[in-house]
Amino acid sequence: MLASSAAVRQLAKSTSRQVSRIGAVRCMGGLEAYEDYGKACFTGKVADEYLQKQGASGDLLKDPSWTQTHSDVVAAAVLDWATDNGANTFCHWFQPMAASGVRHGQTGQVQNKMLKFKADNTIDFDFKGKDLVKGETDGSSYPNGGLRGTHCAGGYLAIDTSSPIFLRGDTMFVPSAFVSYYGAALDEKTPLLRANAALDKQACRLLKHLGLDTTDGLRANIGLEQEIFLIPREAYYKRPDIQLTGRTIMGKDAPRGQEMCDHYMAPLSSATPALACMQEIQEECYKLGIPLKTRHREVAPNQFEFAPLFGLNTTQIDQNLMVMQIIEEVAPRHGLTALLQEKPFNDVNGSGKHNNWSLATADGVQLFSPKAINAACNNEIAFTVIMAAMIAAVDEHGDLMRMAISSPGNDFRLGACEAPPAIVSMYLGEDMTFYLEHFKDGKGKGEYVPGIKTLDLGTREVLPFEVPSEDRNRTSPFPYGGARFEFRAVGSAQNVSMVNTVLNTIIAEKFGEFADRIDAGETPLDVARDALAKHWRVIFNGDNYCDTAQGELTDRGLWRIDSGVEAIHTITSEKNTKLFEKMNVMTKEECEAREIILHDHYTGTVEMEALTMIDMINQHVIPAVKAAGVGPLSELEAAVGTIKDAMAEIHAADTSYKKAQLARVLRLETMIDIRAICDAAEEVVPANLWTLATYKELLFLDSHVDAVPSEEMIYED
Repeated sequence: MLASSAAVRQLAKSTSRQVSRIGAVRCMGGLEAYEDYGKACFTGKVADEYLQKQGASGDLLKDPSWTQTHSDVVAAAVLDWATDNGANTFCHWFQPMAASGVRHGQTGQVQNKMLKFKADNTIDFDFKGKDLVKGETDGSSYPNGGLRGTHCAGGYLAIDTSSPIFLRGDTMFVPSAFVSYYGAALDEKTPLLRANAALDKQACRLLKHLGLDTTDGLRANIGLEQEIFLIPREAYYKRPDIQLTGRTIMGKDAPRGQEMCDHYMAPLSSATPALACMQEIQEECYKLGIPLKTRHREVAPNQFEFAPLFGLNTTQIDQNLMVMQIIEEVAPRHGLTALLQEKPFNDVNGSGKHNNWSLATADGVQLFSPKAINAACNNEIAFTVIMAAMIAAVDEHGDLMRMAISSPGNDFRLGACEAPPAIVSMYLGEDMTFYLEHFKDGKGKGEYVPGIKTLDLGTREVLPFEVPSEDRNRTSPFPYGGARFEFRAVGSAQNVSMVNTVLNTIIAEKFGEFADRIDAGETPLDVARDALAKHWRVIFNGDNYCDTAQGELTDRGLWRIDSGVEAIHTITSEKNTKLFEKMNVMTKEECEAREIILHDHYTGTVEMEALTMIDMINQHVIPAVKAAGVGPLSELEAAVGTIKDAMAEIHAADTSYKKAQLARVLRLETMIDIRAICDAAEEVVPANLWTLATYKELLFLDSHVDAVPSEEMIYED
């Protein structure tokens, strides 16, 4: 017989409750539980074991030329590995543009069986090197910004050898670049790979001048802190806006928010499904070799964070995309919904994805670690020269850094005491700033040695201990954190490929300029001093949230672009297109295409929100007001017409840029005013007549635990 939807939801709810109770058991520690770590990732000992069966070894994968010389060998090894683990399907796994907030998993794929169906009605496994290293697909329905004509639909996929192949379920995923027939980048990954090449080339040139001849090249490593919200699944089904847009476009604040700071790093309670959900997310990631090490509560109610270890930027981005997909897929098993959007709820913190970024040689020498790089170069100012280049890059190209974080959801976060403002400065700390200023002015010499200080609590039980000389500055968009910089303003739902493409490109340019000047006869010391003198204004160690400080930074002439739409527009400025072309990262045409795609993505996001708001007003708010006989009925009815008129104006605009400008006004002015009317209605309509889940129901898992009959109670030691 057919079950009702309510019965199905009740069964899922019951099942998720049982899974959550079992999953949250705290067991004894032991490595046996992690024997399968990385088993589903073709790298390290896993790859070595299967390649040895083919007469090769894991070292083969270190040189990308295997795709031309040993592709059949690797294909045979991965087929053997895949079938041993129950997989019989493969896909080239790529990253279309404009996927944030709308595409589940933010990736593209066509899954094909690794089978040969023969005429005699028998089947054999069939997977060759040519299948592994290259693929072709229909690129017609992906955003392209004019990079191809309607009649030019070919999309070509090539394996990215920097990121390992992995398995999930019955499918093998091959990380790949995605380009048009003419080689134009249709994806997020290709410009990043080009930026990595530019960084490697220019950094090696500069390092050689500083005393380090690194033959194996340079790499950019990142660590991505992923913030999310977990809300009750039942409440999610009562919010069309969250279902369709990922955020609440109306909703009265609950009487309680984050004002008591009681959620931040509080215990992960086993009384709710959240802990079990986070544990299962980690377990799924471990199978894929994703070192998702850290979990904790964040500032806002129902907000949480995961963080992995550092790794190569391409691998970490691929893994982060899979982490986000796993988060979304695991949460419903526990009666929850995961929200990745940057600002799901009004008046509590939104979510970010702090992009911790560092540079290192292939053998691990950190360029932003003064002791390590100075020793490797046998040069006491190597670190100083590198920092001067970084300071110059941020000051000159802060507009591109702002462009890279201009996701639709970040409109609501930047500068709201939860993310740094849209003014691009960098924090170095007083200790390093003092050293660099004296170096710049010729008042000091010698290498920079980071200070330390001792904290003595005056107790016998807690002995004095050392801490860095510098505090953290969470208000800075780009603070130095000891061997790394943290780009703090990145949005939680973003694919951070563009973020890291920009960081790599701007520092590659400065490394190249420094190397050119040294080639021409200048000394590294003079080049660094000149750069510091020209770009000193970008250093700010104070409170970036302070209005007075923001005025000061604006007066200094730092990049300040409050509008994400205008920030996106900067990608096609003459300065920036020349930069990307000079570094062989993107052509002018690829930059222009990305502006169109990003503006269309912004406008499309706003349009979905606006149409959802119309539906919610017509189908929920107005009927509730009429049923209650109270509330701003006439204002609500007028609001629907206002939104429709604004949408008509957007549709009539003749460029993507103009459409996005109008969409921003609709979203950040008109719809905010209309939201206030809807929230005023919610305030006076009795709860039993209000059909939308409220903030109280959405945001407080700890105080909305479903009652479980006593006979079902389980207590674990």
